[in-house]
Formats: sequence, structure tokens, C-alpha cells
Amino acid sequence: MKRRTDSGFTLLELLVVMTIIGILAAIAVPALRDSPKRAREATLRADLFTLRSVIDQYKGDKGNYPPDLQTMIKEGYVRKVPLDPMTKAADWQLTMEELDPAQPDDPNVQAVPGIIDVHSASKEKALDGTNYSDW
Repeated sequence: MKRRTDSGFTLLELLVVMTIIGILAAIAVPALRDSPKRAREATLRADLFTLRSVIDQYKGDKGNYPPDLQTMIKEGYVRKVPLDPMTKAADWQLTMEELDPAQPDDPNVQAVPGIIDVHSASKEKALDGTNYSDW
């Protein structure tokens, strides 16, 4: 009598494989869910670093801070103002320097306030719980 051998998987083997796939998916999905936001946060950090660096270079070269972002484009410090990745617009929140009203006739004092810092205009919170506008 010849014995017939069926090839295939048992129900138990299929259940074990399905359970393993389910566990791996449960681990991977939460990590992948935040990846677009992490990418935008990394872009925001890089853009802020670049803009702040360019502002400092302008101050070092010209002796005063730039009055607006368009001046840095005209002077050749940046090609264009990057878009805020959180608001998807070039609506950066600018921090202007405070002028000393006690010395209005001093030629070394700038008459127009310049940009000393930039922040995101977004009101959202980052993954670490801080506000983007505080970066």
C-alpha cells in the first residue's frame, strides 16, 4: 500500500505566522505614523538654523541687522526665503531688535530695527511637546 503525502500548511502553522505578522504590524504602525511630522520638524530645524546663520553673516558683513528677509535676497545672502514647513507659507515670525531712543544722532546706531531672530508662525505643538513658535 502506497502512502499519500499531502504537502501544505496546518492550521496551527498558519495561525502562528498570522500572529507574528500581527505583532510586527502593531509595532511598526505607530512608528511610521509620526514619520511625516518628524520630517517636517527636521526641515524646520534646518531652515531656522540657515536663516539665523544668514542673519548673523549679514550682521557681520554690514554691521547691522537686515531690516527684512527680502533684503537678504537682494544682497545675495539667500536665493529665496524658505517656506515654513509647518504652515507651508513664508510667514515667518520675526523678532526685531529694539532701538535705543536715547542715542538718535549717533551714526553708529541703526535707524531702522533689524531682524535678530526668526521663529515658525505655527501654533502647533511638536512631538516633544514644545511649541514650534518657541524653537
